Parts: sequence; structure tokens; C-alpha cells
Amino acid sequence: MEFLSLPVRTSGKRTYGITSIADFGIPTGELENILADFGQFIDIAKLAIGSAYITPNIKKKINLYQQYEIDVYCGGTLFEKCFVQHKIPEYASYLKELGIHWIEISNGTIDIPLQDRLRLIQELEEEFHIIAEVGSKDANKEMSVCDWKMEVAQLLEAGCDYVITEGRDSGTSGIYEKSGDIKSYLIQELLKEIDSKKIIFEAPLPKHQMYFINEIGPNVNLGNVKPADVLVLEAQRCGLRCETFYVEERACKLTF
Repeated sequence: MEFLSLPVRTSGKRTYGITSIADFGIPTGELENILADFGQFIDIAKLAIGSAYITPNIKKKINLYQQYEIDVYCGGTLFEKCFVQHKIPEYASYLKELGIHWIEISNGTIDIPLQDRLRLIQELEEEFHIIAEVGSKDANKEMSVCDWKMEVAQLLEAGCDYVITEGRDSGTSGIYEKSGDIKSYLIQELLKEIDSKKIIFEAPLPKHQMYFINEIGPNVNLGNVKPADVLVLEAQRCGLRCETFYVEERACKLTF
């Protein structure tokens, strides 16, 4: 019986309000239990780092996610490994054989020029949904706010479905300071010009998630979520945690 007034959440096959988890090697049996209880709260699953390439029974895991209408993609590290070894055509064939319809194009570990990434998007967009990532995993590499905005805008214009803002699974690089503090000035600048529905903010820790929920709204796109945290995150989105208790019932901020 529902009797509380809560923020309205997107539902079904979401295009925003997305929760994207990072799967760092969940055993299939454990995953079955997680999805049976909490699959309704998960929209996308990233097979983190390059783990998909060596995961036993990888096809079984992918099929399990897809049974719950959860989109699957491989972490950007695997893409970058293939790029450096000139194996992108083989990588595309590998994904299609696995039944994966999404591909991440990133440069978090190696420096791939923006023009090369834009070219690859154009080459692959007819075969895949594309997620691109902006920002480095190296906390010592700083991008200017202007470069952040320029890259995000150009990647979306090139045909990406979403752009991810780098944060790592530790929340200590990209949109975060080494200390784990959010670069709030950067987020504010991105939101001035970019449709937040097209950005997935990596937010691995509850304190990061609560910031974005309070700043943007309950239907903000969040990534690198730990599978064990998806219920708590949904509670946060619904104003059922003290830090988001008064979250306003509002749609994500939009810029047109």
C-alpha cells in the first residue's frame, strides 16, 4: 500500500534517471539474487575495467542482465587496450558476438586525441549505442572547465547517447578532487550549457550521489554505483534519507 507523497521517478525503460552499476566480477549466482530483488532499480551494468575479456561464463552473465532489461557495456579500459593494439574492428565483432549493443569510447588511461574519438563515434554509431567518457583517471591531470564543456558538447553532437564524467570507482579524479571533494564549480558550469539528461555522473559513494540528487534532482543519471548500494540510492532519490529528505519533486535541469 502506497500512502506517502514522494518525488516522481522515471520508470520502465528509462532514458534518464538512470542508475548504472559497476560490476567488478560479481559471481553469477550472487548476481541472480541481486537482480531478483533489485533489478528494477538498475538500468545499465558496466563490466568494469577490462574484466569482461577474462570473465568465465561471460555470455551467461550478459544474458542474465538482459533478462531484466538492463543494458550492458564493457568498461573503457578494454576499449583503450584494443585501441592501443589496433584491434577496434575485432573488438566490435567481439561485442556483437556477445550480444552487447553498447560501446564505451574513453581516454581515461591513455591520451586518445578528441578527433580520433569523434571519428570512431561516427564509424561505430550505426552498429552500437555509444557512451563516451570525459576526464582522466590520473588525478594529477587537470582539464580546464572550457575543455570539459567543449569535449562533452562535441561528443554528444557526434552521436553519443550519453557522456560519462570520469570519477573512478574511488571518487578521487575527474570531477573529484584527490580528497574526494566534488568539483562543484565544474558541475555548475557543465549544467549551464549541457542537457543533464545526457550526462552520467560517476558517483561511487553515497555522499557523491546525495550531492547530485540535491543539486539536479531525483532523476539525475548516476554511474559507477556499487551493486550493493542500489536500494539505498533509490531511497535517496525518493527523499527517504535525511540528507535528501527535502529533495524537491522536479525534473532534471535542462539546457536547450
